[in-house]
Parts: sequence; structure tokens; C-alpha cells
Amino acid sequence: MALVTNALVVDIPSRHPEPLDLTMEPGQIWGVLGPNGVGKTTLLHTLAGLISPRSGVVSWAQKPLPEWHRLALAQEIGVMFQEHQDGFPATVLETALLGRFPYLSPWEMESDEDMQMAKAALEYLDLEGLASRSISQLSGGERQRTALAALLSQDPEMWLVDEPTNHLDLHHQVAVMRLLQRKAQADKLVVMSLHDVNLAATWCSHVLLLYPDGPARMGAAEELLTLEHLQPLYQQVLVQGELDGRLVFLPKVI
Repeated sequence: MALVTNALVVDIPSRHPEPLDLTMEPGQIWGVLGPNGVGKTTLLHTLAGLISPRSGVVSWAQKPLPEWHRLALAQEIGVMFQEHQDGFPATVLETALLGRFPYLSPWEMESDEDMQMAKAALEYLDLEGLASRSISQLSGGERQRTALAALLSQDPEMWLVDEPTNHLDLHHQVAVMRLLQRKAQADKLVVMSLHDVNLAATWCSHVLLLYPDGPARMGAAEELLTLEHLQPLYQQVLVQGELDGRLVFLPKVI
């Protein structure tokens, strides 16, 4: 297994007999695919260091996650959860500013630069008009974009995103996926769990397929996004087509 500076190296047990053993490199967009309950969210939390693997190790920049100082790791790795828990009242802007917390010393207030980064993140995600609104008053899609704004203002080296297009209309789905693509083009590592295989076919350079009853498969998206691999993954007969030069997969109605 080749080691690359600033790569994420994963050597941990999976839910199946064979462990996960892979390297994810900056500049790549990984889609984690699989049916409900297979462990996609658990895997992302493990990659972030929020859950310790039963054995094995997850390393970032050739250093195991437990050896990182938590504040330094928070500058390197950003996570957007599938469910958003708001523990206290806050505005949209205040929530976006949470992304700057890893860069502040204790009791330090946000600088003008921090404020500008948070406002730029809101503008990018079409939220600037909601900056003073309470997050408790947001729709599901607005709350999702606010969480992404916090991640954008954090600007980590590794983006771990759980279902990034949840609750989003088509326009904002495309905007969010373009954002993640641009981050990969800027030499960030992007890893996201997805339910929509067509999003993976359009945007991902690599995929990790988590099967409910067999070993995982991982590699280039163009090699693994085939009927041969996807039908047993979802236990569903699919049809494959091409639209505007892109692969499209649909369930076959029998």
C-alpha cells in the first residue's frame, strides 16, 4: 500500500471478514455507497476520529489519528453530519462562524478575516439573505446549506460529508456538488456517503462499495460503477444508460 503525504490511510476491520485497507489521496472525491444500515455513517465517523476502530488504524498525513492534538486535527478534518443537532439558539451567521473555532485560542473572538470567511461561505451557498435568521426557523434545505457553510468557512484539508444533498432542490444539489468538486481540484480530499448512485457516477473519481453480505470493493469510479457491481450492492435489478455522455442507473421495474 503506497503512502502519500497528506493521504488518509485506512486499515480497520469492517462488518465483514475482510478489513478495509485503502489509501485516499488529496484531489480525489470518494463516494461511499451501500444500502441502509451497512455502516456508511459509522465509517465516516471513524475516519474523522470520532469513533475508535475495534482494531487497526486510521492515519492522516502518515500519523495515526489518536496521535494528533484534537485542535490540530480539527483544522485538518471537517465533518458534516447527516443529522443536525442544535444545542443552543444561534443565527445562520453564528453557525457558519463555528467553522472558525479550531483556529481560535481560548476566549479569543473571531477576527474580521474570520467574519469575512463566514460571510463568503453564506454567499456561496445562497444564504447571505438569511444571515441574521435563527437556525430554528430554517427549512431542511436551508439548514443543510448552513451546515455546509460552516464546513466551508472551516476550510479543512479533508472533507467528510454525510449525504450532502439531503433536503436540497436540484439547483442547490448541483451547487453543492460543484463546491465539493472545486475543493478536490484545490487538492483537498473529499469523502461523502451517498444514496444516489447517479451522483457518484457524475461527480466521484473513486468509490467505496459497502456490501451487506460480502467484502467491500474500492477503486476508480469508472471501473466499479457497473451493473456487475451495483446490482448485488443494492440487491436490485438495474438498467444502465447514457445521457449527455454520463452513465445513468435506474431500477428496473418488473
